[in-house]
Amino acid sequence: MTTPTVLVATWQDGLFVVGQTIKQEFRNESVRSLAPDGRGGALAIVNGRSLRRRAPDGVWSTVATTELDLSCCLVVDDVTYVGTDDARVLRVGTDRELEQLRGFDIVAGRDAWYAGAAVIDGQRVGPPLGIRSITATSDGAVLLANVHVGGIPRSTDGGATWHPTIDIDTDVHEVRAHPKRPSLVMAASAIGLCTSRDGGATWVIDRAGLHASYCSAVAFAGDDVLVSASVDHFAAEGAIYRRRIDEDGPLVAVADGLPQWIDGIVDTGCIATHGSAAGLADRGGNLYISTDHGRSWSRQADGLPQPSGVLIT
Repeated sequence: MTTPTVLVATWQDGLFVVGQTIKQEFRNESVRSLAPDGRGGALAIVNGRSLRRRAPDGVWSTVATTELDLSCCLVVDDVTYVGTDDARVLRVGTDRELEQLRGFDIVAGRDAWYAGAAVIDGQRVGPPLGIRSITATSDGAVLLANVHVGGIPRSTDGGATWHPTIDIDTDVHEVRAHPKRPSLVMAASAIGLCTSRDGGATWVIDRAGLHASYCSAVAFAGDDVLVSASVDHFAAEGAIYRRRIDEDGPLVAVADGLPQWIDGIVDTGCIATHGSAAGLADRGGNLYISTDHGRSWSRQADGLPQPSGVLIT
């Protein structure tokens, strides 16, 4: 099978287009939150405040700009939703202005949300209280926004109103809806893999088979789920696990081309799938590619700057 083209966004040094060759775009700029645009291209947040589109031919255009710090994006049919680093959800209007969904600001339990942090070498570090990921069920009927740290608020009316679901102390790092099954949603959290079989309304948490419960990224590969796990956000090594989506047994470590321990964690947004292709990038800048639904892997690139997201086009 032909090697897929993979986009790897980085926190400080642009975007890398990895295929038969490696091409860099937006050198020395921050790129994050890669997402399909629904038309064969990609959306990305550049330098925190510019939402841009990369067309299938590689040409970039600006979708919207703002004074807010943007964190993630999602296209549902023809509507683009954007999360922010201060835990707001926006929508791109017909005039290309970003309009705030006020219903998200009054979701029950919001006053208990908090920023995740840790003390490293005597200093408190960690991301702001914000929207870490956002997804929609395959029928477009349900929106789910992963707040870090604030659970997974859920909307069934296009974002007009929202309701809390999972306990906020589950500390969710990424939520992902299955691309074909509207009832199936999974999330990577600090206490394991979270599964919902009712469109994100209720959740069960599983950590069986994991060497550590801290999960940071999740994606669907064919009939399997892939999830990354490590001891914590700053771990020097991590591992990738898989399980059939219709089974409840223990998760199994992925091998066959992947090292037993990858170089640091695979963070939010850094596992991507498209058809039979899959790609993941670890914190050490290693990009691994699979063309058989994640069953066998090969390293496609190494030495990349710290990745912020991966997308297969």
